[in-house]
Amino acid sequence: MDAVSVRDLHVRRGKTEVFTALDLDIPRGQITGLMGPSGCGKTTLMRAIVGVQKIAGGTVTVLGEPGGSSVLRRRVAYDTQAASVYGDLTIEQNLRYFARLVGAPRSDVDRVIEQVGLADQRDQTIDSLSGGQESRVSLAVAMLGAPELLVLDEPTVGLDPVLRAELWEVFRALADAGATLVVSSHVMDEALRCDRLVLMRVGRVVADTTPAGLLADTGTTDPDAAFLALIERDALRQAQGPDGAQGPDGAQEPHPLTRREAREQAQHPHVPAQEPPTDQGSGS
Repeated sequence: MDAVSVRDLHVRRGKTEVFTALDLDIPRGQITGLMGPSGCGKTTLMRAIVGVQKIAGGTVTVLGEPGGSSVLRRRVAYDTQAASVYGDLTIEQNLRYFARLVGAPRSDVDRVIEQVGLADQRDQTIDSLSGGQESRVSLAVAMLGAPELLVLDEPTVGLDPVLRAELWEVFRALADAGATLVVSSHVMDEALRCDRLVLMRVGRVVADTTPAGLLADTGTTDPDAAFLALIERDALRQAQGPDGAQGPDGAQEPHPLTRREAREQAQHPHVPAQEPPTDQGSGS
């Protein structure tokens, strides 16, 4: 059984349809990376998985239970982009408090402080920390206990390369011990550290693959180039329609998009591509 199964998911924000009939499976015991540019739907999908996102339709099943069920409270951990800790308490005080809430042993506090590299700052208040350090405290909270599923929303943002590498070693150790991790990022070199990759664009899954499969499918040697190639391919597919010759409304496309036009459309999906110039002859 997969750790997460999403079927026909619909999410709306006002009049905007964020997800339309989204389907996705996330396997157990692996690191699945949610990759894509800001605004593509990564955080919304994560919120749906942990049960804090209002959905308009479809189902999200997590560890065999409906997402957000009370029975999942100690089985699922969620680390948001905004640190969720108390500023007037020290690192250690925060972790002891949250450890009691989730029923984690006191020894877990020392373990997670070491894992996120904050042993020397354990007696400092959160308000005295840098933004990156505060984010690491929030990550440490998510690692308390033995959650079966960890949903981590851009946990390495703003961190230096050495610390990022150390945290990815921690993530790998957790997965090797049987935990499932869903890690979002828009830093494409982190894609190579995942077992599976879900690449998203404007609320759609562009690819569900592996790091090796991503590079092989695009004929590239680095993940940035691979993702750009997929974005361009997806932009062309959306512009030309399912039969490759017509647009989504059935009208004949004036011309196929160039690579530059595809890239611009990928970056600005709501701006229509310009039509090619026509011959403005004077006639007779």
